[in-house]
Amino acid sequence: MVLDTAELAVADVTASDLKATTLAILGRLGVGDVFTEDGELAARSPVTGQIFGRLVAHRPGQVEECVDRAQAAFTQWRTVPAPVRGQLVRELGELLREHKRDLGALVSLEAGKIVSEGLGEVQEMIDICDLAVGQSRQLFGQTIASERPGHRMMEQWHPLGVIGVISAFNFPVAVWSWNTALALVCGDAVIWKPSEKTLLTALACQALLAEAARRVGAPAEISQVILGDSLVGVALVEDERVALVSATGSTRMGRAVAPRVAARFGRLLLELGGNNAAIVAPSADLDLAVRGIVFSAAGTAGQRCTSLRRVIAHSSIVDELTARLAKAYQSLPIGSPLAAGTLVGPLIDEAAFDGYAAALDQARADGGELIVGGERVDAGQANAYYVEPAIVRMPFQTEIVRTETFAPILYVLAYDDFDEALEIHNGVSQGLSSAIFTLQLREAERFVSAVGSDCGIANVNIGPSGAEIGGAFGGEKETGGGRESGSDSWKAYMRRSTNTINYSTELPLAQGVEFV
Repeated sequence: MVLDTAELAVADVTASDLKATTLAILGRLGVGDVFTEDGELAARSPVTGQIFGRLVAHRPGQVEECVDRAQAAFTQWRTVPAPVRGQLVRELGELLREHKRDLGALVSLEAGKIVSEGLGEVQEMIDICDLAVGQSRQLFGQTIASERPGHRMMEQWHPLGVIGVISAFNFPVAVWSWNTALALVCGDAVIWKPSEKTLLTALACQALLAEAARRVGAPAEISQVILGDSLVGVALVEDERVALVSATGSTRMGRAVAPRVAARFGRLLLELGGNNAAIVAPSADLDLAVRGIVFSAAGTAGQRCTSLRRVIAHSSIVDELTARLAKAYQSLPIGSPLAAGTLVGPLIDEAAFDGYAAALDQARADGGELIVGGERVDAGQANAYYVEPAIVRMPFQTEIVRTETFAPILYVLAYDDFDEALEIHNGVSQGLSSAIFTLQLREAERFVSAVGSDCGIANVNIGPSGAEIGGAFGGEKETGGGRESGSDSWKAYMRRSTNTINYSTELPLAQGVEFV
């Protein structure tokens, strides 16, 4: 029996139902039956916790062959005018619009996101395609004044080469699109290693891009997907022909990737951990703050890199704010992400649940008070991990609070003056996203200034989670320093060339040097 995703309730789905439904969706997205009895990789849905298929993994030796093909495609693609390259991305965007519902459902099935978030992630892909198509006509260099008469200096941007993309499970399709849409209009080829936890969404995206390439006559292997474990990732990272490695994941993963790329003088774009905080000032609109905090902390079951982990509230309002947050948390519908009305779906797997439980135990040992949540929810599936989002009141910022736990745990701390709030806020090793809720102009401006938040994203009167694609996305410190998506992020996928053209009959040297 093949079920529509709107009909799927977690307690009623069997492994065969899920497999049949997934195969039907994959078929509409252009992917055949990829399952095999002896595959090394498991296709598992956090909705039920069951494995419903297996896939064949690439071997590390096959990565070299993929890079060979990508390099050959790149040598063709880089000579195509950028606005023409944009037509490929335009076609991909149209296919995503056509298949938004199916791809969004696949995201929900494989990553456990609620339906609106699955659809929202595909919309994010569409948005970056629109941005990249426009960017294809705006890969601007500049003219620079020369100190030498009869000379002109200019700067050009050229295609970089083969781009390796390593993505995480929590945004299984959007992060790939951020990189791929820009890389393609910049003239590059892409090899994607998705998370082992979200393989099917990757195959679906690749099928849509392959169809777009067929329609516009682009090289067939301008984009490829490799499936496998960390050894496959290492082979991609260490190949000297991979000009840029864009890696999204944990700080631990970044520490493993960075030295390998640096050793061969390759380029890196890292999007790593986040331990995001929101300062809530005495003047804050608490109605607004509560709504912003609850979505940022509990949305996606706390499994976004921009999820809110810490609330730093003024001592005059911290009790009221905590009580209002607790009341909101107690009303959150937890259950199948495919069911109408659900706001909190499952953790991705057992390891995520173990991290959630261990962090709460440590927080209590450090003197924290569990205000609400903290329990596993019985959703009728023994191998699925649904939990209650937790709020923990902490006496001060302990090591567990400074540690990113990829689960819905919100630590609440109090402050007395704004300098103290900033010190607590910046007193973690990550620097991705941040927020302040205040109606005071001075506090808002100071927070986003050079002496305020040390994060790559600093918001005022909105939470830290849920970025638009028009701005550059990324963070500082152990977040890695990479920037993706909007603004001038396209420059990461190109190489810069400074040209000096002498149109005179003389040969003056710079800085007045004479060499006769």
